Amino acid sequence: MKINRIQLQNFRNYAAEEFCFLPGVNIISGENAQGKTNLLEAAAALSTMRLFRTGQKKEGLRFGVQSGKILGEFEAENRDFTVEIRLFQKKAAEVWRSGVRMKRQSDAKGILKTVLFCPDDLYLIRAGAAARRRFLDTALCQLRPNYDRVLNEYERVLAHKNRILKDSIEKPALLDVLDDFSLRLARLGAILIRYRAYYIRKLSEKAAQVHQEAAPQEHLGIVYKTVSSVQDPFATAAQIEKDLITHVMGHRRFELAAASCLSGPHKDDLDITINGVSASSFGSQGQVRTCALALKLAEREMFFEDSGEYPVLLLDDVLSELDRKRQDFVLNRIKTGQVLLTCCEEDAAEKIKAGKVFFLQNGKILKEYVAGD
Repeated sequence: MKINRIQLQNFRNYAAEEFCFLPGVNIISGENAQGKTNLLEAAAALSTMRLFRTGQKKEGLRFGVQSGKILGEFEAENRDFTVEIRLFQKKAAEVWRSGVRMKRQSDAKGILKTVLFCPDDLYLIRAGAAARRRFLDTALCQLRPNYDRVLNEYERVLAHKNRILKDSIEKPALLDVLDDFSLRLARLGAILIRYRAYYIRKLSEKAAQVHQEAAPQEHLGIVYKTVSSVQDPFATAAQIEKDLITHVMGHRRFELAAASCLSGPHKDDLDITINGVSASSFGSQGQVRTCALALKLAEREMFFEDSGEYPVLLLDDVLSELDRKRQDFVLNRIKTGQVLLTCCEEDAAEKIKAGKVFFLQNGKILKEYVAGD
């Protein structure tokens, strides 16, 4: 799996630019605020159909313009694809695949698979539960299209239920349909929990292996934490649904009092430990970073195991946040597959002896060459 070309028009600080990548390592260098992260955001969007730094695609438009685009040409599963995301200031974004407009943006999601590793991910362990759920959802939405559809519906139903709970104080008649939304959430939630349980079981095995390479004396443990009434997250969806219904009906009065939906997979978390002790509470800065590295690199291995192809690895200025030992650890794990790596150092080419190097300035390619030639 590899990206051959990305063309940007009126995206972030790019007026118009085109990047042609090599199958291996591609280094994007330049000072801060020159467009390095913007390029990785565009690459990730071709995979997830989302901009990872904003909730609305139109916010990716260059200041003062009405429209723009991200166009990518890539190879996946031995086939060539073209995906174009057209951005507009006054209407919803459009997604085109191989020249055909998609009725649903999700129809182009996950064809290109990427794993993004940015500085914020180094604090994934100590961040709140929402960050770890986002980590899970980003991977599963690419791996399992059905998960993406169920998650989107779950979030819509959840928003409706929360609105009913809030507005019912002034409009008690809304409570007549509250249980309908609770039952629908239980059905959708059961599907999400089952997907997450199986994914986390495999992820924990891979992450422990990767972590041991970096810290041989430490054992990384990952446990999935979901609704307390779910006795077995690996059970059938029907059984998990029953457990969720029992829980929500038993806590109905508490939700009414709080005017909010208090339980469900939207509250899920991961309990991450080092040698049986909470990494978040007791891990050193180095240990926490190593855990985050292990999770991201294990995610990459999961993609390979699932499809037989490595996803495109997007590394956004993470090497500068790591000591030399951990830099070497990361670089030694990316000998295969395509990598887009950003850094600020002028001697970027020295980090990896073979690959293509781009120097950016003000959203333009100032210079590019192939290292080692």
